Amino acid sequence: MRVALALGSGGARGYAHIGVINELRDRGHQIVGIAGSSMGSLVGGLEAAGKLDQYSDWASSLTQRAVLRLLDPSLTAAGVLRAEKILDAVREILGDVTIEELPIPYTSVSTDLVSGKSVWLQRGPVDEAIRASIAIPGVISPHELDGRLLADGGILDPLPMAPIAAVNADMTIAVSLNGDDPRSAEQEARTTGELWGRMWRNTTALLDTAAARSLLDSPTARSMLSRFSSQADEEIESAGPIPIPKLGGFEVLNRTIDIAQSALMRHTLAAYPPDLLIEVPRTACRSLEFYRAAEVIEIGQELAAIALDTFVSDP
Repeated sequence: MRVALALGSGGARGYAHIGVINELRDRGHQIVGIAGSSMGSLVGGLEAAGKLDQYSDWASSLTQRAVLRLLDPSLTAAGVLRAEKILDAVREILGDVTIEELPIPYTSVSTDLVSGKSVWLQRGPVDEAIRASIAIPGVISPHELDGRLLADGGILDPLPMAPIAAVNADMTIAVSLNGDDPRSAEQEARTTGELWGRMWRNTTALLDTAAARSLLDSPTARSMLSRFSSQADEEIESAGPIPIPKLGGFEVLNRTIDIAQSALMRHTLAAYPPDLLIEVPRTACRSLEFYRAAEVIEIGQELAAIALDTFVSDP
């Protein structure tokens, strides 16, 4: 099939985009349009230029120490990371290429910090478009381009569906990097307190019927229901409060961005629903763990395979 891709923002979790693209290739699908925000812009630009495999090999070879050097921490720049060294590596892989020359239509989404508007970069050097889109607020310095001060595309458009709406494709796929962890959700659902809560709600729902009310209007039934309610309360209280995680300064900023982006994505998906949504859990890796490329690429490919199999079997 001819596929149009919207690649979301999410830092190092964006390596999962590479896995999704690898799975699409393995199945013989043709990518005919790409829009990306932040890390989605970087991966999308490299794929549109035919250089993604080269970048993937390079990223998979990086150690934690090498990533730290490439991120180039700074105490004086507008962000704590300059990230120019990593962009130099991307430029070396890309070469001197403009968006107009790309064989695949490509849109890099950024945010104008002065006007407060989302910006679609569809002309000019690919590396400049990528640099503007990956400028995470407070982390990587904003980028001046064509008289505008540009920052991370995920600020206003973390999952850019609109740019691919007009692409002539058989299928649109959105890849979100802010999904919930299904394992965590399952564990929470299995706690004793939650189970008792569900049972209590199901029981009280019976009171909505006249027949149930007449059935329960007896001393024996009221006594049993009272004991059940007391036991449920005791189980929930014994479970204790949910522990509050200890978050550092960057983790607070990162989580704040994730929450805002999740809310924005819900509005985007309501306005431009994709044919297939692939969600990468936020817990796949932390935003700056760029040394985990091989692992996260594999996660992306596995999630894409599951999603595509489900789509084919139950479109």
